[in-house]
Amino acid sequence: MATMKRTIRESSGDRLFMIVVYTILTLVLIAVIYPLIYIVSSSISSPQAVTSGKVWLWPVDISFQGFKTLLATPQIITGYGNSLFYTAVGTFISVALTVMIAYPLSRKTFFGRNALMMLITFTMIFSGGLIPTYMVVKELHMIDTRWALLIPNAIWVWQVIIARSFFLSSIPEELIEASEMDGCSDLRFIWSVVLPLSKPILAVLVLMYAVGQWNAYFDALIYLKSADLFPLQLVLRSIIIQNNSSGLMDAMKMVERQQLAELLKYALIVVATLPVLIIYPFVQRYFVQGMLVGSVKG
Repeated sequence: MATMKRTIRESSGDRLFMIVVYTILTLVLIAVIYPLIYIVSSSISSPQAVTSGKVWLWPVDISFQGFKTLLATPQIITGYGNSLFYTAVGTFISVALTVMIAYPLSRKTFFGRNALMMLITFTMIFSGGLIPTYMVVKELHMIDTRWALLIPNAIWVWQVIIARSFFLSSIPEELIEASEMDGCSDLRFIWSVVLPLSKPILAVLVLMYAVGQWNAYFDALIYLKSADLFPLQLVLRSIIIQNNSSGLMDAMKMVERQQLAELLKYALIVVATLPVLIIYPFVQRYFVQGMLVGSVKG
């Protein structure tokens, strides 16, 4: 039997549309990737080349002076350790609390779940504001403590909605009924059944909370007073916005203060974004899957 091949020809309008799409995507890619290349190139260029504007794409007079200074600065090392602590502990607390509130709201047998979900969603539109929140944190004696960065914003409503939608669509009621007939408790069911089946949404929650915790600085600016509790982002803000490099005077014996401070901005940006860039490829597959399930079937 002879096989007939059919060639699908695109119309001129379709070809024009694809050209426009690829052109727009190329421009977006350039707009996104150029700042990244520029920052990395500036971080490994010489201080003189950075301040004189010679760096525009590739490194000029390659130098690792900025990274050496960062590693030799106690303020930055302490901030980096604090950010790792806030990110790890804060993400664990947030994910645990989100699962604990999202899973019961997904159970059809949970009395008042719709009313409770409405109250939770209401907080996305109206909130107490900064001053009442500060007073609550103060009354709880969390000012100038690590708990001020871990507890007040531990749960994000949007993440609760996504997790609830995932549990609704991915955990069948028949599975719950079968476990109850076998005498399985709710906690055992969550630990042995729900969590193993929820890897995609857990990856989404971990990535969202971790990125939020890592990049957060406003709460630290409001609630923290001790420099030894400052996260890395607050140190980065101090260098970039306030240009405060008084703690780096010992490292500036061989170069000018302003040149090294300018170089440190780019080096610190690279160091600050590195953990997120490392983590994302490992959770990308689960992230896309969890976002689709949590948003489309919600």
